[in-house]
Amino acid sequence: MPIRSIKSQIRTPLLLMGGLEVAILFSSLYVAGAIVFGSYSECLRLLGPVAPKAAVISVVAVLSLSAMGLYQFHQRLYFSESVARILVGLMFTCLGLAIFYYLFPAAHIDRDVAIVAIGYVLVLLLLVRYIFFRTVDHHIFRRQTLIYGAGKRATSIGEIRRRADRRGFKIVGQIAAAGDHNMDDREELAENGKSISELAIEKGADEIVVAMDDRRGNIPVRDLLDARLQGIDVIDLLEFLERETGKIRVDLVSPGWLIFSPGFRRSRLRQFAKRLLDIGVSGSLLLVGWPVMLLAALAIKIEDGLTAPIFYKQCRTGRGNMPFNVLKFRSMRQDAEMDGKAVWASKNDNRVTRVGNFLRNTRLDELPQVLNVLGGQMSIVGPRPERPEFVSELQENIPYYSERHVVKPGVTGWAQLKYSYGASEEDAIEKLQYDLYYIKNQTLLLDVLIILQTVEIVLWGKGAR
Repeated sequence: MPIRSIKSQIRTPLLLMGGLEVAILFSSLYVAGAIVFGSYSECLRLLGPVAPKAAVISVVAVLSLSAMGLYQFHQRLYFSESVARILVGLMFTCLGLAIFYYLFPAAHIDRDVAIVAIGYVLVLLLLVRYIFFRTVDHHIFRRQTLIYGAGKRATSIGEIRRRADRRGFKIVGQIAAAGDHNMDDREELAENGKSISELAIEKGADEIVVAMDDRRGNIPVRDLLDARLQGIDVIDLLEFLERETGKIRVDLVSPGWLIFSPGFRRSRLRQFAKRLLDIGVSGSLLLVGWPVMLLAALAIKIEDGLTAPIFYKQCRTGRGNMPFNVLKFRSMRQDAEMDGKAVWASKNDNRVTRVGNFLRNTRLDELPQVLNVLGGQMSIVGPRPERPEFVSELQENIPYYSERHVVKPGVTGWAQLKYSYGASEEDAIEKLQYDLYYIKNQTLLLDVLIILQTVEIVLWGKGAR
């Protein structure tokens, strides 16, 4: 993953918290063994090599906690919600370890040691999370940001209103720039004969965000260079918004920025690794999920009759604007579109059946799409495939919409994680901005993170319709 993409997802507070939690998880076996057996030496004698077993526990637990959304910097959770997610995450950890120990009996640990280790981990994880919640929304870890610009483009920073979304930065001042339009009434720093670098140092700024409305002949190159040489980062507005929001603002972007911006890289190795991930994940889902799929098919038949179809095939637009038939469990009535006209799904759509409502809320209606993935028409991670009727309309009205079709559509994706189910052109614009971020920054690591976080979507019902 590009370095800037990593920084947008993994911040200093998360690194500190994650490091502490990994240390807690790794040490749990040592501490529990010493408590149960009376001494560290006796623990080593009875348990054997502890480090490999502790490493397995740490990896399984971190994956489980990540799947609960507990390592998302902009996640807006109350402490009580975090407690619930930690408990569910530890339950998944125990399940994962049980499977691992069944496959590798030599790695098994004593039951009493396991019980003490779970208690030790639970108490300390809750303590670390409590401290995190008390400190992360303060200014300790935030970048001190000076905005150069006070016009229309600069207002996009003020549109980041959620407290959780502003955890990464604190605005220490704003300087009006030549060429700014529609300046608002916010208080700007008066230059008073001082250079931008002097004002940045005076305000303790870590970075200067260039958010001018008109750059032609107006960029203070000397001042910005002086600030850069003083160790203060100078970044473009779009780069700042991409880092803080995880999306690319299509209303601010230009073709030149897309051309020269880092990212959008392709390589045969990357495509090969992604295909291996697709086959591995979809094959595993099919192997593990076939009993659930069988029950879903049975439920559809019971509700709608033995002659009712189980699956629903629908034409969607794939990579390179090529059409394909996506396969899903049928969740709507058979007469949902009797006139043949494509209709956006809406909240509380009365066309959805009772079984279909459950399948949609749990995302189980998407399971048959693993066959599309195995067939190479889709990927596990990518933009959501849309119907050709909608695509034609959206490409006419939304700039850069066709760019989302340079990659395969996905069963899950960055936009699906970050935004609720789209049911309008406005929603399509919002989701496109997340899709462009994914296309620009896609790597195997980002795909794995999205797959893990999809578990959170399924368990906690975010964004389903």
